[in-house]
Amino acid sequence: MAQTVLIVDDDPTQRRLLETVVSRHGYDVEIAKGGEDAVAFMQSEKGNNIDLILLDLVMPDLDGFEVLSQVKPRWPDLPVIVLTAQSGIDVIVKVMQAGAADFIPKPASPERLLVSMENALKMNVLSGQVSRLVRQVDGRMQFDDLITASSAMNAALDLARRGASSNIPILIEGESGVGKEMIARAVQGSSERAGKPIVAVNCGAIPENLVESILFGHEKGAFTGANERHMGKFQEADGGTLFLDEIGELRQDMQVKLLRAIQEGEVDPVGARNPVKVDIRLISATNRDLQQQIAEGNFREDLYYRLNVFPIHVPPLRERQDDIAPLADHFIAKLAAAEGKAVRGLAGDALDLLMGFDWPGNVRQLENAIFRAVVLCDGDELRLSDFPQIAQSMGMDTPMPLNGGEGALPALNAAGEVRTLDAMEADMIRLAITKYGGQMTEVARRLGIGRSTLYRKVAEFGIEAGR
Repeated sequence: MAQTVLIVDDDPTQRRLLETVVSRHGYDVEIAKGGEDAVAFMQSEKGNNIDLILLDLVMPDLDGFEVLSQVKPRWPDLPVIVLTAQSGIDVIVKVMQAGAADFIPKPASPERLLVSMENALKMNVLSGQVSRLVRQVDGRMQFDDLITASSAMNAALDLARRGASSNIPILIEGESGVGKEMIARAVQGSSERAGKPIVAVNCGAIPENLVESILFGHEKGAFTGANERHMGKFQEADGGTLFLDEIGELRQDMQVKLLRAIQEGEVDPVGARNPVKVDIRLISATNRDLQQQIAEGNFREDLYYRLNVFPIHVPPLRERQDDIAPLADHFIAKLAAAEGKAVRGLAGDALDLLMGFDWPGNVRQLENAIFRAVVLCDGDELRLSDFPQIAQSMGMDTPMPLNGGEGALPALNAAGEVRTLDAMEADMIRLAITKYGGQMTEVARRLGIGRSTLYRKVAEFGIEAGR
């Protein structure tokens, strides 16, 4: 999904110029004809869809400073780039102190404008991600931090919100990779224990001989190698939340000890003389059918009923297709910023591919697929050709570049021999010049080379140049 830019300028000529530059590079554009129009727009429902504002400083009704003073308190993280002919140092300082992300003197060159926009959007994504991680670590993650648009996932989150309001034990069920831990963290951050420790333990990843020590702790000298006292995850979570992921992997003797810890509110560290009281909120999760595990004798029924007081089923990604596009947009923004890439969204053919895939690895697999595509992508949007593994797993031929074959370059000549790299490069430059109407700055940017390099190659290959 393309990012949306609000252009605020009282000069119709400037508005048209900015709109042409911004829209040509894949952004959606909204227009405000002055400061009052901009404030009114931002206060409407559409205001929440704006990703960046290009703001003229000098306007007859409300100037840029006044617009900043009214917009920034409500959208503190929204990047605003100020454009003005007033380029004095005192004006620049005042603009930046008012909350602008950047200041560009008029007339702004398209290159300078686009670089500033990309940098501001990347910094906004990174700062948002840092804030989200801080909330996650601090035990203050909220349900609003979770990306969802599907009714199936919203139903699960509504149930989780209700469970968060009490201290009731919660069992989160769902396939691997659906986001069970994120829901557990949102429950913690929305409960009265927000800000207290949240300790996550993957029961299936603990070596069998260390399960008891890791969960319940041990005293110094309790066994060979116990050179110091270890507190254990229950005690680490004291006052907060303990999240036991993949609870179905816990062996039976540990299930007995876990049941006692839950019932008595205390743990017995290995080698300790006395039990230790703990105050925890327990959230567990599983990708297994625990009732089937009970029937097979692998899970204790009494423990199951202690854990399964408030069950929440998280549907797999294939059952909530409406989540694929917003999740993909979120991962693209996050990973492109982290990798320093100019990728801003998905092409239609790529989105169709992702929507048609069944995602056996769920959200985790989607993120990994986006990560690989972002690293490999050389353009400003992910295309079908950036997801060859997904396409091949669906029985499709390896996708061709340039919108699934439109304008694709032949690798073989008429005699069936491999063409030279020079011939391929010359054809690629001709295709780019045609596609972008001879605008050589844009051609160079799309090809990932400098303008001087492009003109040198144009002369070398005898290509008819654009402007």
